[in-house]
Amino acid sequence: MARKCTFCGNEIEPGTGMMYVKKDGTIYYFCSGKCRKNMLKLKRDPKKVRWTKYYRKT
Repeated sequence: MARKCTFCGNEIEPGTGMMYVKKDGTIYYFCSGKCRKNMLKLKRDPKKVRWTKYYRKT
């Protein structure tokens, strides 16, 4: 079962990627450190970052 990256929207192959669980129970899946850092550390909106699928949809 392939999952989607929470930030960029790309498919994550089984056995790869990272899962991040916040204190409130929210689960985030990331395909790379690039996506994880952009969302958690830099607090960027995926809709405003050009290389994400969510940017292309809008």
